[in-house]
Amino acid sequence: MRWLLVDRIDEMVVGKHAVGAKAFTLSEPFFADHFPGFPVVPGVLLMESMAQLAGKLIGYTVRKERGDWPFPIFTMAERVKFRKFVRPGDVVQLHAEFISLREESAVMKVRSRVNGKVVAQAEETFVFNAVAFAELAESERVERLERKALAQLWAGLPEEDR
Repeated sequence: MRWLLVDRIDEMVVGKHAVGAKAFTLSEPFFADHFPGFPVVPGVLLMESMAQLAGKLIGYTVRKERGDWPFPIFTMAERVKFRKFVRPGDVVQLHAEFISLREESAVMKVRSRVNGKVVAQAEETFVFNAVAFAELAESERVERLERKALAQLWAGLPEEDR
């Protein structure tokens, strides 16, 4: 299952920070059971929403600096605080900034706000899935070789015959 918990990215400064938003509507399936008569966004989904924004920032930063895509995986949360409930209809402003970036991991400071007030915050750690990147890099290499082979086969053919 793929969770898409960032509706938009409003600002991204590669290597520094990103700002985005998620609007939680009453039609979200989890509101039916969390909690009946008092619907609130589960804290774990707030954490994931912040992680998705942080993951995009990490991805674009590493891509720009190293040329590869790190496939960041959210692995740890520290200094987690939930300060207020997020209710249906709330638009959560998300913020992620780098604490550290290493060869195979990143630590991010994340916050979410509703109407300017902090509702959740944490430090999230991500590790990079090098195996998945190696597989992707290999498939891209194979595609390049296939395109090159086709170009050689098509050399000299008129454009409309390719």
